[in-house]
Amino acid sequence: AKRAPRSPITITMKTTTTSRRGAVSVRASADPRTQKSAGAPKAAKKAEGGKRLQRLGNQNRLIATVGDAAVAPPARADPSGQLVGVACVAAAAGAAIGSFVQKKVGGTGKAKAEEPLGVPLALPSTTAIPKDSESLAENIGYHSKYTAGGLPLRFTLPQAYQATAESVSERLLERWDTTFNSFETENPKMAYYLSMEYLHGRTLSNAVNNIGLQGEYKDALLKFGHKLEEVESEEKDAGLGNGGLGRLASCFLDSCATLDLPVWGYGLRYKYGLFKQRIEGGLQHEVAEDWLDLSNPWEIRRDLVKYPVKFSGTVENGEWIPGDVIEATAYDLPIPGYGTTNTISLRLWNVEAESSRFDLKSFNDGSHLVAHKSQIKAEDLCSVLYPGDDTDEGKELRLRQQYFLCSASMQDIVATFKRRQLAQVGRINWQSFPEKVSVQMNDTHPALSAPELMRILMDMEGLDWKSAWKIVQKTCNYTNHTILPEALEAWNLDAMESLLPRHVEIITRMDKEFRSSVRRASGESAEDHSARVENMAILKNVDPVTLRKPEPKGVKVGAKLSAAAVVEEEEPLPDPVVRMANMSVISAARVNGVAAIHTEIVKAETFNDFYKMWPEKFQNKTNGVTPRRWLAWCNPALSAVITKWLGTEAWIQDLTLLKGLEKHAQDPELMREWREAKMEMKVRLAQYVKEKTGYVVPLSSMFDTQIKRIHEYKRQLLNIMAVAYRYKQIKQMSPSERKEVVPKVVMIGGKAFATYVQAKRIVQLIVAVAKTVNNDKEVGDLLKVVFIPNYNVSVAEVLIPGTDLCQQISTAGMEASGTSNMKFMMNGALTIGTLDGANVEIREEAGEEHFFLFGATEPEIPGIRADRAAGKFVPHPKFSETMDYIKSGVFGESFQELLGSLEGNEGFGRGDYFCVGHDFASYVDELDAVDEHWRDQDKWVTSSIINTANSGKFSSDRTIDQYAKEIWGVKPNSAK
Repeated sequence: AKRAPRSPITITMKTTTTSRRGAVSVRASADPRTQKSAGAPKAAKKAEGGKRLQRLGNQNRLIATVGDAAVAPPARADPSGQLVGVACVAAAAGAAIGSFVQKKVGGTGKAKAEEPLGVPLALPSTTAIPKDSESLAENIGYHSKYTAGGLPLRFTLPQAYQATAESVSERLLERWDTTFNSFETENPKMAYYLSMEYLHGRTLSNAVNNIGLQGEYKDALLKFGHKLEEVESEEKDAGLGNGGLGRLASCFLDSCATLDLPVWGYGLRYKYGLFKQRIEGGLQHEVAEDWLDLSNPWEIRRDLVKYPVKFSGTVENGEWIPGDVIEATAYDLPIPGYGTTNTISLRLWNVEAESSRFDLKSFNDGSHLVAHKSQIKAEDLCSVLYPGDDTDEGKELRLRQQYFLCSASMQDIVATFKRRQLAQVGRINWQSFPEKVSVQMNDTHPALSAPELMRILMDMEGLDWKSAWKIVQKTCNYTNHTILPEALEAWNLDAMESLLPRHVEIITRMDKEFRSSVRRASGESAEDHSARVENMAILKNVDPVTLRKPEPKGVKVGAKLSAAAVVEEEEPLPDPVVRMANMSVISAARVNGVAAIHTEIVKAETFNDFYKMWPEKFQNKTNGVTPRRWLAWCNPALSAVITKWLGTEAWIQDLTLLKGLEKHAQDPELMREWREAKMEMKVRLAQYVKEKTGYVVPLSSMFDTQIKRIHEYKRQLLNIMAVAYRYKQIKQMSPSERKEVVPKVVMIGGKAFATYVQAKRIVQLIVAVAKTVNNDKEVGDLLKVVFIPNYNVSVAEVLIPGTDLCQQISTAGMEASGTSNMKFMMNGALTIGTLDGANVEIREEAGEEHFFLFGATEPEIPGIRADRAAGKFVPHPKFSETMDYIKSGVFGESFQELLGSLEGNEGFGRGDYFCVGHDFASYVDELDAVDEHWRDQDKWVTSSIINTANSGKFSSDRTIDQYAKEIWGVKPNSAK
């Protein structure tokens, strides 16, 4: 670690210790292409203060300064085809240190005066980056001393992680610049993915594998006495997501990069994430995520990419005069593709503590908190993912977050379009906007993208309503992820008007024009037509004429109006709301569900009126997961077996090749190797369980896992009640009967939202059952129960490969798709589940005999609920027995408040809306069938192989290929 890394092409400048980086990309020697070109860039002249200006040949046009990248003059390709990218704009300043660059990147020789640096037009070639372990070790050593911030003469694991991450990040930067250069020069149609969350996981392990340097970095770190796996474990999961919605978004970006698609992601940079889950005293407690307490080596803060985001104020003659303006600052994360140079961006918006918001007078007067008030309010926007919304303040903050994402992102998208238009054709043709831009709204959180784009086009670019609306309807697309009423967001109209007055004007006109466009169908009565329009309208609970809250009307009772007249007042009118899902459907060119059954429900029920009106809008795009992170990288033991038997690693990019395993499913040699690989992963999982919970789990047991966000419809309550029933049965058995019991370890992981009381009670019950069962010496190893705390991506990467049976037991028709079911299937776990979400397609692919089905089907659910409401439900004896057993206090208390939701006929929190009681007996019986299958281990292993072999459909590569071709209209744009 005594000398700097030898790299012929790059240097990374650290401008501060808080991740303010400028990526300087230069070519140390003359590029023969630029030498031959008559219009090649001339060497930049020094400017005062070390700044340089780069002018393009005879055009005498400013190409790059240390200035605002978002509003810099449009970039043009020089005759050699090279172009400055956003990631390289800061390189203009870097020319001032040319001699230093030459020493660092060009070896020990001195620079020749006749070899000008091509700054920043001549981008380097990624193929020249040193990749051998010796060079990587030197590079890591350099970063250990100069950028990792460790103690001198020491190389601890945290320091090793920082240094290694900086080294990998350098290599990603070159790929990043090359990709961006390709986008700028070729100007392909781009897709932009907007999501409130990305469950990103760790970056280091994924990055070194995707760029094909896992072995080299492993060898390089061994030179310092560290294992790559230990270094990777130092990284904290990014606190950017919560559940399947965020994990799906991250899988999609991985696939977009791997497929060479021109796609960018947009999100928010949450300082404290959702929360870190702790189990203390048998209860869930939430503390702030600490993922940003130390520096994040993967992000680049783009100080020069900022946009103003307006809030509140008034609208005067169509002009929005804001009451507050908050600046959005871009932080970029690289998303490297596998087997390709292509590296795309996840751009996260953040709020910085602007000095202009600090009240110096109040501070000097002693009112220190008052002095910081404006800064704190602004920074709250990016503090927490999904802040509690039980209060008006919480609701307002959520709405502010959603608009902050939409406004900053749409401004950035429009700026990119304008820059490239000017560079390519010299003028802006707004009619070509949908030909160059496709926006994907991931659920309703980014729904304000549509009215925000309308505002930008009309108020900032001068388009008329008709032209702007035509562009919006061709540009925006909407993915629906849920049919749960509470998840189909509806914002209070008055609250939105207070916060976004200009947008309420736009939304009101959108609603008015939509209402007037809905014609009466043949044979439809006026009343039915009116009801249909109200069901589809954006604004709800408004007067259909004024589109404002109706005036209350009292009904006077009595023959005469006198002081004694009786006035019967009406019930208070509900507040008008903005239905974000309806607005998304109306604004979108395409609307898609995320599993076959889910899409059919969307068309037949949730948006049936819209579907009848615009059937061409609706599509299905069954979700998928990246096979890189979720099989190849997280399960090295099984991956090695797969590669051996397929004779190729090509399956990592084409998961359909796994089908080739099926013909070997009963081969004794494959079955043996498959068992050994599964056991290796179970050993790793058992070690993790002991480390995190203290429980020791027997490896010979069936590992039965359910990992999902805790929610009543996902029915972790059904799972733990079946465990209680199983425990009771074992307790009642004779010693000889217990010998026939299949030993089982039941693991449940997931976070209950901080204000979701019933979900937190479910966690409490799981923890209580685990404590009782695991300390019962009579039961011993026949049954173990573990609640896995603080479930996240890294935990899933350990749990999924070690699992034998996965639980996908949501109420039929309520899970849009699910993605953990796909990950388990890829890793050879068998599934017990309902016909819900992607379970339907998983069962079709694996075969009925390799899937354990139970429970009511989606069409049966309404009738079951109706019978329950009518008092016709008769509980099965097994269900009643289990309810009474838990209420007896055997697990520490009666859990009456939790179990009460399964009793009664109807009403909030009662009536068993999620049909736990109805499905319980069927579920328990199917668990017995699982046990029978497990007893024949050859049969079980064969089913495991067949599940993996038929999981090819569930690669996110397939899903994204369909999005690209059938919704976005984007084509691969390989970075050279």
